[in-house]
Amino acid sequence: MDLQQYPSDELLAIFVPIVVYWVYSGMYMMLGSLDQYRLHPREDEEKKNLVPKREVIKGVLLQQLVQSAVACLVFMYTGENSQTSPMRQPSLLTVSGQFLIGMFVMDTWQYFWHRYMHINKFLYRHIHSWHHRLVVPYSFGSQYNHPIEGFLLDTIGAALSFAISGMSPRTSIYFFSFSVIKGIDDHCGLWLPGNVFHLLFWNNTAYHDVHHQLYGTKYNFSQPFFITWDKILGTHMPYTLVKRDGGGLEARPIKERS
Repeated sequence: MDLQQYPSDELLAIFVPIVVYWVYSGMYMMLGSLDQYRLHPREDEEKKNLVPKREVIKGVLLQQLVQSAVACLVFMYTGENSQTSPMRQPSLLTVSGQFLIGMFVMDTWQYFWHRYMHINKFLYRHIHSWHHRLVVPYSFGSQYNHPIEGFLLDTIGAALSFAISGMSPRTSIYFFSFSVIKGIDDHCGLWLPGNVFHLLFWNNTAYHDVHHQLYGTKYNFSQPFFITWDKILGTHMPYTLVKRDGGGLEARPIKERS
C-alpha cells in the first residue's frame, strides 16, 4: 500500500482542527434556538455586541490562516515528515502525560498574556478589546481576536504546547481538536444538560461568560482548560446559575465586585 496517497499527520494536524472548529461551532449555532438553556437572550446579540457576525467570521479565518502557516514552520523544524519516516506510536500513558503538559503550557501562556492585556491600557484598547466586542459570545467567535493577540496567545501558545510536551504530529491532531472544541464550548453561551465539559471542568461556558461581562473583566482570565492560575493569583470570581426572568439562565457572580 502506497502511503503517499494519504495525507500526512502534519497536514491533518493543520487542517483537521479547522474543520472541527467550523463543524462544532455550527452545531452550537443551530442549538441557539433552545432559549431555556441560553445565558443571554437572543436579542442581546444585536443590542450588546459591537461587531457583526460577518466581521467575526473574517477575523477567525485570518487567524486560522496564520496558525496554519506557523504550524507548517513548526513541523518543518521539529521533525521529519511522518509519511517518509513513520514513528512508533507512544503508549496511552505517554500520550496522556503529553496532553496534561500541553494543557498546562497553554493555560499558563494564555493566562499571563490575557491578564496583561487587561492590565495594560494600551494593549487592551487597541488589541484585546477586539475579543470583548462580543459581550454575548458566539460559538464561532472563540478565535475572534485582533491578529496580534491571535498570534501571541493562540498561535505561539499552541506551538509551545506542541514543542514542550513532545507530542507527535498525530497526537497533536487530537490535542488541538480537543482544544478547539473546549474553546468553542466556553463561548457557546449555552448551558446544556449533560454537557461533559461542565461536569469535568470548572472553567466552562458560564465561568468564561462572567469574564465577558463588565463586572467580570478583572476576573476569570484562565483559559481554556483549568482555573488554577485564577485561584492561585486571586482573580477567581465564582458564580451561581439562576433562572432569568423571561426564560433562560444567567451566570450571576457571588464575589464582591471591586
